[in-house]
Amino acid sequence: MTQAQRKSDWISYEDFLASAEGVRAEWVDGEILYMSPQTDRHLLISGFLFSALRGYVRLKGLGGRVMQAGFQVRLNARRGREPDVSYVTAENMGRLTRTFVDGPVDLAVEVISPDSRVRDRVDKPREYAAAGVREYWLIDPDAETIEVFRLGADGRYQAVALGDPARVTSEIIPGLWIDPVWMWADDPDEFVAYREWGLI
Repeated sequence: MTQAQRKSDWISYEDFLASAEGVRAEWVDGEILYMSPQTDRHLLISGFLFSALRGYVRLKGLGGRVMQAGFQVRLNARRGREPDVSYVTAENMGRLTRTFVDGPVDLAVEVISPDSRVRDRVDKPREYAAAGVREYWLIDPDAETIEVFRLGADGRYQAVALGDPARVTSEIIPGLWIDPVWMWADDPDEFVAYREWGLI
């Protein structure tokens, strides 16, 4: 492909948002990357996390916004990604526009799909870290694992030990903890989390 061809194939982020409305897609180097439909388990886990985190943030009065897949995050001039679940703190709500987050979210969560393993494990962590996403959770439904990474002073992600028994905690959402077992249920229920947190 010639330089002229690359330039003519380039699509702006604004045109991407208009043309990709209603489909699962991301914007990388001026190209639209369409993603495969999510599996039922992927949807159950990401739906549980969205509902659980949103409820926690609201009931604790923390402010900010929890978002689910379908809402874009423009990381920089060349990347627009769509995390499965994300959170922007109250302090950074100025980044939120009507159709996308203009800049990094504070927390990004990706649930691995069969077609996203390299993207979620290699590409996105590198891009999220470079953009300043402070916390990254990576969930593998098939292996039933969750990995938590926090941005270090060197601008790279550091893995966080979950302990024994495993508990996911967050520096971004104060006091939050998640038992990974909740996610592996046949039908994960956010009300289990609410009860464990003493919120209901």
